[in-house]
Amino acid sequence: MLTWIISLSLRMRTVMMALALILLVGGVMQIRTVPLDLVPEFSPLSLDVHTEALGLSTTEVESLITVPLEADLLNGVPWLDSIESESITSLSAIEMFFAPGTDLMQARQMVQERLTQAHALPNVSNPPVMLQPVSSSSRVMNIGLNSKTVSLIDMSVLARWNIVPRLVGVPGVANVSVWGLRNKQVQVQVNPATLHANNITLEQIVKTAGESVWASPLTYLNSSTPGSGGFIDTPNQRLGVRHISPTATPETFSQVPVFGTAIPLHQVAHVIEANQPLIGDAIFKTGIGLLLAIDKFPGANTIEVTRGVEAALLELSPGMQGIEVDSHIYRPASFIERAAENLGTGIAVAYALLLIAFASLFANWRVTLIAAVVVPLSGFSAIWALNAWGADTNMMMIAGLTLAIAVIVGDAVLSLDTIVRRLGAADGIANKKTDFAIIVTAAREACSPLLYATLMLLLAVVPLLFMHGTMAPFFKPMIWAYAVAVLASLTVALVLTPALCLLLLGGAPITERTYSRLMDKLMACPRCS
Repeated sequence: MLTWIISLSLRMRTVMMALALILLVGGVMQIRTVPLDLVPEFSPLSLDVHTEALGLSTTEVESLITVPLEADLLNGVPWLDSIESESITSLSAIEMFFAPGTDLMQARQMVQERLTQAHALPNVSNPPVMLQPVSSSSRVMNIGLNSKTVSLIDMSVLARWNIVPRLVGVPGVANVSVWGLRNKQVQVQVNPATLHANNITLEQIVKTAGESVWASPLTYLNSSTPGSGGFIDTPNQRLGVRHISPTATPETFSQVPVFGTAIPLHQVAHVIEANQPLIGDAIFKTGIGLLLAIDKFPGANTIEVTRGVEAALLELSPGMQGIEVDSHIYRPASFIERAAENLGTGIAVAYALLLIAFASLFANWRVTLIAAVVVPLSGFSAIWALNAWGADTNMMMIAGLTLAIAVIVGDAVLSLDTIVRRLGAADGIANKKTDFAIIVTAAREACSPLLYATLMLLLAVVPLLFMHGTMAPFFKPMIWAYAVAVLASLTVALVLTPALCLLLLGGAPITERTYSRLMDKLMACPRCS
């Protein structure tokens, strides 16, 4: 079988040469554009459901929200493996873990269908919200916003209504959280002593403030359900009546009389424009600002998402006059870009040293040219195969290809050494016909042990493919890359190396098919042989 494959490749040597050139050129172009990432996805498949209930204690959140959601609605979702929950003040958090191989989009659909029944819960919270799934290395970027001329509230309004919606629309962005966000509010701040002196209760203040807005979030007030203005019919048309609230600013709001009295609100309370109480803030070297934390979807490439976010910020820049944008607070793409640059430099230096070694040992430009082709060809073939398979290019895959370099170089050295040694030992006049038979014999002699060595190498790493647990997602891409690279190296040594040897060394003078003096001394040295 080996003889037939080698003979076929030698007969089709022109086709093999063209295929080698295509793989080399295509491999170089592909490496320049392939999206490199840091680590593979290693987190279990999960979905998060959060429910906000402002003002409820931990015990109330657990009994009124978490337990009904977890026990009555979310248990029994298809493909559900386990479920965990946490109740804290004002927030219920439920995390569902699904079986490996589950389609996360289908699981989201099933969970969302269950959440449509959440209206049966006590009316003490906002509706449950299912969060977007995020990658294992979820944080793809932190962006700082600060300004000396724009107030924090105005900057928060801009971030909430302009910046965040645009960034969420970038392909690959799952979520944008704003740290230090200050919601613009009209606040009525009361003093119990002032209320007591004016014989006014806190309930009167709450009712006054709640009924003075267009739509109140307090469900027990009339203004929680805005009424329609109706319409007026004229002989020619029907005119709709639209409500216009006169309390649009703190100044007009403060003139509203307290419910049940004629006392204006500003005499018993402070009406100001401010923000909600914060539980945290974003502090930079230049002062307090906003921090945009950007998370990516599972499988999204870090560099592509980062460039998309930076392009969106550039589009938004005309509307952010006076705001300093710092996109380098946390940017993993910078590390990946530097790592890729350093890796490319290391590969280029190693490749140059390899060619120098071949030129020194063989002292033959033909053999050096063959080595210059077959060594990178094995790596490019492995990358082609892995990308065609749909594997993501990450650092673990690069580690697997790096481990296979010794095998690739060893296969190239063994096959070339055997063929050159057989051709150099041939008697008579060199010609294509006699060299054809010599190369077939030499290639079969070299590839037979290579075949068994490759099988042993693959058998040694096969058990690692059956790993489970946290380390399995890290090792599997590395093992698959190593296995594919080893098989690609064997294929190149079996098919392309003999064809290139026949093209470049077949019919060449015997004097050009010998080793250099350095190689002769190394082979004659008892310690080296």
